[in-house]
Amino acid sequence: MALSDVAVRSAKPQPRPVKLSDGGGLHLLVTPTGGRLWRLAYRFEGKQKQLALGAYPAVGLADARKARDAAKSALAAGVDPAAKAKAEKAARQTAAANTFNLIADELLEKLAQENRSATTLDKVAWLLGFAREELGNRPISEITAAEVLSVLKKMEARGRHESAGRLRSTDVAPPG
Repeated sequence: MALSDVAVRSAKPQPRPVKLSDGGGLHLLVTPTGGRLWRLAYRFEGKQKQLALGAYPAVGLADARKARDAAKSALAAGVDPAAKAKAEKAARQTAAANTFNLIADELLEKLAQENRSATTLDKVAWLLGFAREELGNRPISEITAAEVLSVLKKMEARGRHESAGRLRSTDVAPPG
């Protein structure tokens, strides 16, 4: 029998973890500390596995069922939903960690390792400083061309036409 929203809301902790089944492998795990966690039990390549779908109330009954259906679709396509979720999480963390500031610092470090002159390094750092004001903490994969154009237009509005051109160029600093 499928769970109802009322049954999920009124689930009380017991001395031992309790599973309230919804069907299709989906169940709500009620922990002794009061946590209500959505889990999906499934088999992949002959092995019993379990996928965490989130905690109630952040993930409601309808959302848990949608996640179950998506995982079942992945299984039908021959993909392990837990491995897929793990790969997606790693990709999100990598994208969030690669901010404009981090990439700019890596560029400056690379130029220093190439023995570029101190003047060149200072000039590149100065140019990147204009972009850091607006783009610094943003993940690099989320920065759009319009945002870059906005930074360049602000530089040009300050009378820095040549500097905007240098910042726009593909090779920020000529060998020196």
